[in-house]
Amino acid sequence: MPTLFLDRDGVINRDSRDFIRGPDDWVPIEGSLQAIAQAQQHGFRILVISNQSGLGRGLFGIRELNRIHARMQNELANLGARVEAFFFCPHVPDAGCGCRKPLPGLLLDAGQRLGIDLSKTTLIGDRETDAAAALSAGVSAMLVETGQHELQNSTKVPVHKNLAAAVESLLHC
Repeated sequence: MPTLFLDRDGVINRDSRDFIRGPDDWVPIEGSLQAIAQAQQHGFRILVISNQSGLGRGLFGIRELNRIHARMQNELANLGARVEAFFFCPHVPDAGCGCRKPLPGLLLDAGQRLGIDLSKTTLIGDRETDAAAALSAGVSAMLVETGQHELQNSTKVPVHKNLAAAVESLLHC
């Protein structure tokens, strides 16, 4: 079964420089939830792979993060879809961990825990760090333009307008 790894903030939902701190801050990007449902209907496993340094910074706790993910799951359920698992790095950028993207730790962990053949997966992100993590783990990568950071695309991966366009491209390869 093919797997689709999705970054969260800037791909599925709007990002915020002030962090997504609770379910009320979580606002899906137009068409993103429908794109997830469409990918799942075409046989893709859906996993979220996300840096969440707000945890390490003390801006929100694990309870709030779980409430955000529960809201996402509830909205996806209305479309007959769901995220199979959420993998996140809780560390601040200078913590020196191996799980914070651009390092591949989250992807490798997900692959090992869930028995995923990483060579048959794609990660869709909104930052160069997402693409770098994917490529380091042997995962295909795509980027979307819905994040808050300008893309230089030094990794030379396909760039799409949004998650809906990226999924559409993936389904018609």
